[in-house]
Amino acid sequence: MRIRWIGYSLALAFCCLAVSAQTQNPPVTFSQIPKLFIVGDSTAHVSPAPSLGDKQRVGWGSPFAAYFDPAKIRVVNAAAAGRSSRTFITEGKWDAVVQQLHSGDFVLVNFGHNDPGEIGTGKDRGSLPGVGDETREITRPDGAHETVHTFGWYLRRYVADTRANGATPILISVTPRNIWSDGKVEMGLGHFREWASEVARQENVDYLDLTAIVARQYDKMGEQKVSGFFPLDHTHTDAAGAEFNARSVVAGLKSLPDAPLTSYLSAKGGAVVPAAEMWMALPASPGLPTLWIIGDSTVRNGQGDGANGQWGWGDEVAPYFKTQKINVVNRALGGTSSRTFYRFLWPDDLRMMHRGDFLLMQFGHNDSGPLDDQARARGTLPGNGPETRDIDNPITRKHETVHTYGWYLRQMIDQARAKGVTVIVCSLIPRKIWDGNRIHREPYVEWAHDAANDEHVFFINLNEIIAEKYERIGREAAAALFADPHTHTNLAGAQLNAKCVIAGLKGLKHDPLKKYLSEQAQSVQRFQQGSAHFGTSSDR
Repeated sequence: MRIRWIGYSLALAFCCLAVSAQTQNPPVTFSQIPKLFIVGDSTAHVSPAPSLGDKQRVGWGSPFAAYFDPAKIRVVNAAAAGRSSRTFITEGKWDAVVQQLHSGDFVLVNFGHNDPGEIGTGKDRGSLPGVGDETREITRPDGAHETVHTFGWYLRRYVADTRANGATPILISVTPRNIWSDGKVEMGLGHFREWASEVARQENVDYLDLTAIVARQYDKMGEQKVSGFFPLDHTHTDAAGAEFNARSVVAGLKSLPDAPLTSYLSAKGGAVVPAAEMWMALPASPGLPTLWIIGDSTVRNGQGDGANGQWGWGDEVAPYFKTQKINVVNRALGGTSSRTFYRFLWPDDLRMMHRGDFLLMQFGHNDSGPLDDQARARGTLPGNGPETRDIDNPITRKHETVHTYGWYLRQMIDQARAKGVTVIVCSLIPRKIWDGNRIHREPYVEWAHDAANDEHVFFINLNEIIAEKYERIGREAAAALFADPHTHTNLAGAQLNAKCVIAGLKGLKHDPLKKYLSEQAQSVQRFQQGSAHFGTSSDR
């Protein structure tokens, strides 16, 4: 009897412990799981018509959910056929999404196909062109008054409302149509692709260039094969085409800075190759040494295709080298800081490096950003010292210890050098910001120099070389080298900067790449690195 009582007591104790454990760590309920909303038009969500038989119209949002783990995130396809960025709001569909938004959710915004439509007549779903604040007063067919705004204005509304609810917005460019010219598929449906990109830049939110990701793959496949995805018209895909586009969206999401949705992917989503890696350069001749180039968008913008007229200098360096003797591989990625590159891209790059290779690195433009904001979370602590700050990263949803700018540079320097790689650190290229008659110099120049000097590796003061060039040619000529107000160069600017990199290399006391320079490099004048502030102590 006593044994039975002890057994009962133990069972009761275990039950109490179990109840206590459940109270302290309650199970995650369905309502607590973050949500991923899709808002857009029929290219993301269109209801199939049974009468069409096998020829169905399917939006990419339909197969999209399978790429995510339902135990970690809930995908909600709120896109609606026939809607534009304007009518999705005016018909109340956006308000219905906003009412469900909570902190930690995500919103993918994908419009453009119906925005060129009529305003105030016909289907009355168009928006004004551009990204400005222009308006037009109309009376709708139902008699109601409406102020119509630009496409960009509506995108900013989606961004603002999403952020106001603690959620993360991601803008997506228009889904490509099956329209071809000279063997190339249409890129962007007028200017809607670039307008989405411009709003993303203005609002500092992630931008997924679905147009470019899909179009590049379409071009490789060819018009005949791609047309099989479009059985009814040039806009709407069938199930296979929708699956192709959904996979492309996931590939784009995995290539965003900090990849905020990667931790929510299913096994199917995890197997998708990131878009950045689809076209990331690899050594053409594995038997040769490789010059690896890493950095941000001023080194390689977008896919290295001059999107929005912006070019990085890394793509213009190759002609200055004998590529039959050395591979030149630009692995830079726009939007990255030294911190985010080190955390997410560096491991793969380091794995490919071999003894006898070279590493040319330039960071700084994105390191001054916030450490833990909802949009980017890519900043580093200022300086070159051992200081740290612990944060809860809202993008990765993980605890993170953030270090100084110089600390991240030193990690990459040390790890590359441990593999027998020769490292060359460049200071960041200057922005087109003037202090009187001089280009503004930033503290990241000195911190990059100090990191290189501490580690006894080569240093090129690229900032000073280019700044002096701008000051010699003057404001007007320097302005003509930029594709945006002050940061990203056009092709001519990128070519000038690449030439300045070569001038900096030739100005080193011992140029480690001298034997690989091409005949074109011979005409580049050597830039003497020495100055009162930055000597040649880092020339080894």
